[in-house]
Amino acid sequence: MKKDIRLLIKLTMLLALNAGIQVHCQTKNPSFEAYVNKYKNLAIQQQQLYKIPASITLAQGLLETGAGTSRLARIGNNHFGIKCKEEWTGGRMYHDDDAKDECFRTYKTVEDSYLDHSLFLAKRIYYVSLFDLSLYDYKGWANGLQKCGYATDPAYGRKLISLIETYELYKFDRTQSLIKPALDDIYEIRIGAADFEISRPGYSKWRHNLQEINGIHYITAQTNDTYVSISKDLRLKLKKVYKYNEVTSGHTLSKGDIVFLQAKKKQASKGTNTHIVKKGESLYGISQTYGMKLKSIYKYNKLKNSYIPSQGDILKVRK
Repeated sequence: MKKDIRLLIKLTMLLALNAGIQVHCQTKNPSFEAYVNKYKNLAIQQQQLYKIPASITLAQGLLETGAGTSRLARIGNNHFGIKCKEEWTGGRMYHDDDAKDECFRTYKTVEDSYLDHSLFLAKRIYYVSLFDLSLYDYKGWANGLQKCGYATDPAYGRKLISLIETYELYKFDRTQSLIKPALDDIYEIRIGAADFEISRPGYSKWRHNLQEINGIHYITAQTNDTYVSISKDLRLKLKKVYKYNEVTSGHTLSKGDIVFLQAKKKQASKGTNTHIVKKGESLYGISQTYGMKLKSIYKYNKLKNSYIPSQGDILKVRK
């Protein structure tokens, strides 16, 4: 009897050991590993900027694209299956998903796709609860994405967790400090979440209300703001901030002034063709109001450099 019990114990332990070996020696897909190695730094960068676990970003990229092999990824650089939505004005392609010929976003680069994925989560109220979770709680994020409706697959959360654990993606959640993002290059794309709190190593927390005019992101100057302080806090090149706002180094800011963080456009947004000048308005102020280049106002209205706007003047702001 005792021998039987000892034998049973040994068999149980052997089975458990074998099971453990199978789990740890699970065969990994080389193409999936290649995808992780290729985009891990980009995912870590997004974690720095938006506090979305790198493991989650990588797992979603793997799952949504089959490690970059899907049609959406190959043709449209769309690595997260993000559909067009009403606000999307960029490139698009059509692909069968939950319905036939659904509209999906396309991007010029994979980097743009990763940035838009971060914005997609950060800007929508559906996902706000996720940002209360720890960066290291990949299970909470994975299950939360499913509950919040990111995908219709009822096993979406489990699949993400399986990928994270199989490819040990969780280790990237703790290596974000190794990457220094080139903010000057990517800031134009990544800005978008209203009232987004920015915190950077070496800087105190800094808060501005990020808004949008004519598809261009801007902040409203607060007391004591200067172009120098704004460029420093956002780690944007000062000359770019001057250029975006069509000013020189001698220009000062007042509370309430618009400060663009992207280049202004040639004309106002659709639906706005003219502007009636109000008392005290300047052409520069009007150009800032519509997010359009000052020279375009002169061009559309055939104005001379000596022109001074008067109350009641009607100016074209769009062709």
